[in-house]
Amino acid sequence: MARTRANDFEEKRHGLLLNAAHVFATQGMEKASMSQIAREAGVSKALLYHYYPSKEALIFAIIASHLEALDAALAEADDPGLEHKARLEKLVMTVLNEYRGADDQHKVQLNAAPALSPEQTKQIRALERSIVGRFSAVIREIHPELDRPERPLLMPVTMSLFGMMNWVYMWFREGGKITREDYAEMATTLLLEGVKAVR
Repeated sequence: MARTRANDFEEKRHGLLLNAAHVFATQGMEKASMSQIAREAGVSKALLYHYYPSKEALIFAIIASHLEALDAALAEADDPGLEHKARLEKLVMTVLNEYRGADDQHKVQLNAAPALSPEQTKQIRALERSIVGRFSAVIREIHPELDRPERPLLMPVTMSLFGMMNWVYMWFREGGKITREDYAEMATTLLLEGVKAVR
């Protein structure tokens, strides 16, 4: 007889992912063990394996759930009715808000590529393309000349914006003089004003 799922299955699974992300982020992918993760989560190894059969499955689940949540938040936040700068700034702010408290998941995403199978990598890349595509579509509307076939600069410009967002965890501190809203406005302004000089 198949084992039925507990009512709190998804909640427990999410908690395990958060604990696993912390272990991976602090210990590294190679050094982290299922025993350490179980201990961090306060569960038995048997229960951990019930949810995730391997470290690789855990790593994939951490990254996929992180990106799925980000993509869904961006889909909800995107408002074509807004003026271009406000629309882009809202998307930037959405990313920064989704990154709030997610430093461990973000570090796993940035460093775990070698642990993923080709099929897992394909799924992660599809999520990343969806996320990046939301930004490049807005930037293309603002500066269509960036998407010229003879000089395709749209993707480099878009990824430059992601560079500003993705590494914010390295220096940003909650409660400091610069808020996430301040940084969202600054990053958007840097991109939109700076890109005017890109030819």
